[in-house]
Amino acid sequence: MAIEGTTEVRQKRIRLGMVGGGSGAFIGAVHRMAARLDDHFELVAGALSSTPEKAKASGAELGLDPSRSYSDFKEMAIREAKLKNGIEAVAIVTPNHVHYEAAREFLKRGIHVICDKPLTSTLSDAKKLKKLADESDALFVLTHNYTGYPMVRQAREMIANGDIGAVRLVQMEYPQDWLTENIESSGQKQAAWRTDPSKSGAGGSTGDIGTHAYNLGAFVSGLELEELAADLDSFVEGRALDDNAHVMMRFKEKNGQRAKGLLWCSQVAPGHENGLMVRVYGTKGGLEWTQKDPNYLWYTPFGEPKRLITRNGAGSGPAAARVSRIPSGHPEGYLEGFANIYTEAARAIFAKRNGEAVDPAVIYPTIDDGMKGMVFVDACVQSSKQNGAWIKV
Repeated sequence: MAIEGTTEVRQKRIRLGMVGGGSGAFIGAVHRMAARLDDHFELVAGALSSTPEKAKASGAELGLDPSRSYSDFKEMAIREAKLKNGIEAVAIVTPNHVHYEAAREFLKRGIHVICDKPLTSTLSDAKKLKKLADESDALFVLTHNYTGYPMVRQAREMIANGDIGAVRLVQMEYPQDWLTENIESSGQKQAAWRTDPSKSGAGGSTGDIGTHAYNLGAFVSGLELEELAADLDSFVEGRALDDNAHVMMRFKEKNGQRAKGLLWCSQVAPGHENGLMVRVYGTKGGLEWTQKDPNYLWYTPFGEPKRLITRNGAGSGPAAARVSRIPSGHPEGYLEGFANIYTEAARAIFAKRNGEAVDPAVIYPTIDDGMKGMVFVDACVQSSKQNGAWIKV
């Protein structure tokens, strides 16, 4: 996958480590597939589990050198930083409460960090991590993977070009149904930690999927959030964190317009498997994208028929083409979009490795995007506790 109009020179693969993501971990496997899809990374080390036995077994399963399969991420960071061919980057794919401590150990040793979202489990940890990242020469990449879809890039480019005029409305949705019942009490691992405040943080659905929807809306529209009012619910009896949220937003003025936003995220909406979508309406038209049909973008100029723009099809621009691999008509989806974040990260790491400036065309979510997500969750919790009061962010 090459930047349009250029030829990328093949460079030696980036030596990658991983924290978390051991045997049976869904997101760990996704990160490994994404990292290898464009062949820019090679997994050479890992602290794949907090349990020594499982860490060792997971390392063996992935073919890691036993001497580079660790049971402790701090030990891994210290030793890998001293090795001549130690890791250049690390993927952190643990539950939220481990993100800060793990990222800290690698950042302070100059190792690039690719971290799953949300940034941390608490806003105070997020602030400390941002300070570390800002002071470090290492890159910090946050895997808000939906920003990697070609037609999401297409929508962002069209809005930036003024195709729908000044933005007035942004609607974001992310409904799921997998937590409709209290499956965490049965020992289901993913449900157990995602509904546990000590591991997930103050937000349940808001932190898990609401941050994705909010990030997507902000990424596409180019708007900055000013204040919000939120109504959070824990519909399942005994659940400590929210499983549904309705959030109203007011954005900062841009192009003479103060846009409004509406976000709904839910994990108790039967019939919705993974219903992420975004709609943006401006003074001259509207755009609509949904993840279940990721190769399509609907564009409606005001007063004209609705138009379908397809990935690499007629009307699709250079921003989408840059992160597409195959001709139109062949679907690209979740793994390819995720891989685009890794490939953008690789381009930035290659530039750093060669002492070059990072190409401004390279786009990936940063520590600042992570901070915005944490501020969003914190403001939602504060607002809901105050009966939906407007909270400035």
